[in-house]
Amino acid sequence: MSDLHFSRVVIVGVGLIGGSLALSLKRAGVVGTVVGVGRSAASLEKAKALGVIDEIASLEDAARGASMIVLCAPVAQNFALLHALEPHLQPGTIVTDAGSTKSDVIVAAKTALGDKVAQFVPAHPIAGRELNGVEAALDDLYLGKKVVLCPLQENARADVAAVRAMWEAAGAHCHVMSAVQHDAVFASVSHLPHLLSYALVAQVANAEDAALKLDFAGGGFRDFTRIAASSPEMWRDICVANKEALLREISTYEAVLAHLKTQIKNGDGDALERVFARASAARLKWGAARAATTNVEP
Repeated sequence: MSDLHFSRVVIVGVGLIGGSLALSLKRAGVVGTVVGVGRSAASLEKAKALGVIDEIASLEDAARGASMIVLCAPVAQNFALLHALEPHLQPGTIVTDAGSTKSDVIVAAKTALGDKVAQFVPAHPIAGRELNGVEAALDDLYLGKKVVLCPLQENARADVAAVRAMWEAAGAHCHVMSAVQHDAVFASVSHLPHLLSYALVAQVANAEDAALKLDFAGGGFRDFTRIAASSPEMWRDICVANKEALLREISTYEAVLAHLKTQIKNGDGDALERVFARASAARLKWGAARAATTNVEP
């Protein structure tokens, strides 16, 4: 790791995810210059003032001499970004992303980049906070977290290794899976939970007695709905991009909910308790395993 060095890393979308990656690479001492690209000049200026990035540039200018270009914008923007980048993408520059969906970005990359798609290595860091924006960026956000790599057949091994090394320098552990498997897994354990959290808050907020309900909401409501404070734009794009896998998970969840609804209607406490007991045991087992591997409280 001591020989690892990226002379010029470009972060497209300097918010929580991109800003935290920039800070992590700076903390590790493996980057020379971090260049920020984005839609908001004010946000980029703030990122520079905070020391998250060193320079602000257009995508065209940022691409010149770039070692690594990391797309951290909402996933719906990937095609337009890759299309704009293609004429300026130099040989030897690696492009990767940090999006929560992979099948869609691979299609976008193959369409927008053509023969240059070999330079694009899809990736997804499994880390985040309910806060967003560059002010929420942390230099240890990826410490001990997982990053999924979904390499293309066209990728050179050295390019995949470089993306892996970048995330490992940020403190993460990398895993490889196919794009289809990735999207199915995260529809279940990430995309559906966010959708449910947004749905519950919307249900309560739309009630006639919303103010009263929220006034008495406690820790359970707080914990379940924490992620509903996440970026609406980002999660809108994720739900649309991964709609097939997400719709399957919604249908499965509806079946479980319908079963519970029937048991409540029938007053069958024993049946409810059996479901709750299995779920509780699975959650405790998962929490203990996670604590053992990430040094956090279960």
